[in-house]
Amino acid sequence: MSYLIKPQHYKPLLDLKQTELAIKQIKEFFQMNLSSELRLRRVTAPLFVLKGMGINDDLNGVERAVTFPIKDLGDAKAEVVHSLAKWKRLTLADYNIDSGYGIYTDMNAIRSDEELGNLHSLYVDQWDWERVMNEEERNIEFLKEIVKRIYAAMLRTEYMVFEMYPQIKPCLPQELYFIHAEELRLRYPDLDPKDREERICRKHGAVFIIGIGGKLGDGKKHDGRAPDYDDYTTLGLNDLPGLNGDLLVWDEILDRPMELSSMGIRVDKEALLKQLKEEGQEQRLELYFHKRLMDDTLPLSIGGGIGQSRLCMFFLRKAHIGEIQASIWPEKMREECKALNIPLI
Repeated sequence: MSYLIKPQHYKPLLDLKQTELAIKQIKEFFQMNLSSELRLRRVTAPLFVLKGMGINDDLNGVERAVTFPIKDLGDAKAEVVHSLAKWKRLTLADYNIDSGYGIYTDMNAIRSDEELGNLHSLYVDQWDWERVMNEEERNIEFLKEIVKRIYAAMLRTEYMVFEMYPQIKPCLPQELYFIHAEELRLRYPDLDPKDREERICRKHGAVFIIGIGGKLGDGKKHDGRAPDYDDYTTLGLNDLPGLNGDLLVWDEILDRPMELSSMGIRVDKEALLKQLKEEGQEQRLELYFHKRLMDDTLPLSIGGGIGQSRLCMFFLRKAHIGEIQASIWPEKMREECKALNIPLI
């Protein structure tokens, strides 16, 4: 079900030509800074992978991947990727990347079950990154250190945009606020997870919420996660579980939080077994990716994804992701956007 947020009196700060140039500048500048901060090298990524190998990202476990038969492989099925969460870890092993270094790539995906709106498109583009780590770094402080480095790259990018386009004033706070999903629940016990995000992000401007995917004190999850990439059950912060999280910023145009990135320390063998058992997905242990992990042929790693179109949308103060990327939208949404002075590509 599509849903359009309708900001009143919206006027784009850049025209279409300026916007296209600014998108190019942001993407080039940010990925250079991301690579330098985390010591990542760029690699080429697949648009699709073979079905049934456990390589594709299962997201919340209900989204359907776009599939097609491959004639030369006896009509074996391929899936368009949802993201590259598990593929990257295989690539770290194949490239024999040393600890403290990693990879990043341009990930392009199709999510046909997405509910279309200002922040959600059928087409997903993000920087997917993954970095090799050691056992001693599997803790919450290391996760926070990596998150702070990524946020530093965002701050520099925001200032670059201001230098190029002075009408776009910086708004991000200098410090990122960290909070665990359970602490957030206890702070706002009468609110649902999305309303909690709205409350904390409105207050602090930029927030990293730790512990996404595991059950909280009320037996519910803050949000869903596939059980075979992020480690969301290992004790991390003050004996609260979770070595992963989401980075959200306050969007003044839409007057609500915008998630720019999801990341986490990845499962080791113990966490994989525990999380698959909790979700009743132990049959996945027969898949290629999971066998590689259980056979100790994959490195320990930390990784995540950073939305390219969303990052550009936020820094350029746009009201709709369709102002940044070309996609398909309901005709009614196009008409409403036109009336609201929101020019969809």
